[in-house]
Amino acid sequence: MDLKNVFDNNVNWIKEKLGTDAGFFDNLGKGQNPELLYIGCSDSRVTAEDLMGLGPGEVFVHRNIANMVISIDLNVMSVVNYAVEHLKVNHVVVCGHYACGGVKAAMQSADLGILNPWLRNIRDVYRLHRDELNGIADEEKKYDRLVELNVQEQCVNLIKTAAVQKAYRDRGLTVHGWVFDVHTGKLIDLKIDFEGILRHIMEIYHLD
Repeated sequence: MDLKNVFDNNVNWIKEKLGTDAGFFDNLGKGQNPELLYIGCSDSRVTAEDLMGLGPGEVFVHRNIANMVISIDLNVMSVVNYAVEHLKVNHVVVCGHYACGGVKAAMQSADLGILNPWLRNIRDVYRLHRDELNGIADEEKKYDRLVELNVQEQCVNLIKTAAVQKAYRDRGLTVHGWVFDVHTGKLIDLKIDFEGILRHIMEIYHLD
C-alpha cells in the first residue's frame, strides 16, 4: 500500500463533502450527538459506518478483537460510560461477524501468547454454551453459532453495567445484538431475548 494514496483520498473526500454541503466541516466542528454506540470487531473487513450506511457524527464507535465487552477493560468501559452517560445515546449495539478470526482462534487448543487472556473470555462463552455447540457437527456452523453466542454474552455483559442499567431505567436505552455476514454483506439482528436470559440473574446484577 502506498500511504500517499491515503492523503490523496482524503483530499478527494473533502472535495466530495464540500461539494454536497459547504458547511459540512463547520457542522462537524460544533460537536457530536450520535444516537448509537457501536461495539464491533477490529477486523479490517468490517467497517462500522459503511455497513450501516451512516456518516461522520452519527455513530460512536469502539472496536476490539472479537467485539468483547469485558468489565475490567478500562477502554471499553470508558467508551460505554462516555457514550451512555455523556452523549446520551439511545441504542447500544454489539456487532459480531461471521468468519471472525478472534472467535476461531479461541476455538483452537493453542498457546497464542499475549492473546491468551483476551481469548479466554470467548472460551468462557463456549463453556457456558458447550452442550449446544458440541451438538453441532458441522464445524463452520458451530463456528458461526459461537460468533452469535459471543455477541449475546457481550450484550449481557453490557446490561450488567451500572451505566446501562440506569439509562434503561431512566430513558429507555436499548441494547441490540447484531451479526455482519462478510459473505453476503447482510446485517442481521439476532433478536436476542434479553429479558428471558437475564430473568434468573438480575437478582445478582440488578441496581435499585
